[in-house]
Amino acid sequence: MTGLASLLRTLSVAAVAGLSILTASAPPASAAPEPRAPREFVALDSVDRTILQEMRYTTAHNFTGVPVDGYRQPLCVLTRPAAEALHRAQVRLLARGYTLKVYDCYRPQRAVDHFVRWAKDLEDQRMKKEFYPLVDKSRLFADGYIAEKSGHSRGSTVDLTIVRLPAAPTRAYRPGEGLVECYAPQAERFPDNSVDVGTGYDCFDTLSHTDDPRITGERRANRQLLKGVLAEQGFVNLPEEWWHFTFRPEPFPGTFFDFPVARRSVAGH
Repeated sequence: MTGLASLLRTLSVAAVAGLSILTASAPPASAAPEPRAPREFVALDSVDRTILQEMRYTTAHNFTGVPVDGYRQPLCVLTRPAAEALHRAQVRLLARGYTLKVYDCYRPQRAVDHFVRWAKDLEDQRMKKEFYPLVDKSRLFADGYIAEKSGHSRGSTVDLTIVRLPAAPTRAYRPGEGLVECYAPQAERFPDNSVDVGTGYDCFDTLSHTDDPRITGERRANRQLLKGVLAEQGFVNLPEEWWHFTFRPEPFPGTFFDFPVARRSVAGH
């Protein structure tokens, strides 16, 4: 019996050792791959290379004061119908001596979640003077400036402006630099090569309402030029934001995507 017990112990040790070797050599479970865009999405520059891109959320020059989650590259991504409609609008503007410039296009849900977390952090007021000087941060949800879902995440909404040609260069924002109210005269605001429309981009103020009666003269005409050219191509303006337009009909009217803003998300489309 002693010999049999010894043999069983030897076999048991060998089996455990073999299992340990197999476990140690097994490859680790890989992380889930990043989601990719459906084939209906494209990079705007694959449809029109002449439209300027100043993708604000890849930088710290936005109302959060930091680059926003999900923006891996400064790239405008849209559904193809929206991109092609922008191209048609661009052709008409180029003939008049202007170009479009986009600030934001498709926005992943993780970026919207970042906005929500930021809005709930009432201590973080670093960009208040420029982007929401007259709005108490505790009111951002109630006043409709921040929401838990965004039409941008459906892929056919774009934030943009127009620039007179030839386009002047613009300097980069320096984190920590002095801020100026977004509704200040254009010569005093952060430099932007766009035409004067009365406020800067992402200005949380009623002056940003497209048809606010206090915006008059050339500034009003510039807003109407942008709105009119885009309306001809099927874009509908959000009345509270002169820069915000959605192409209709949307290919994905009820889907909020979360693939990152990066060229690999639309590679091969």
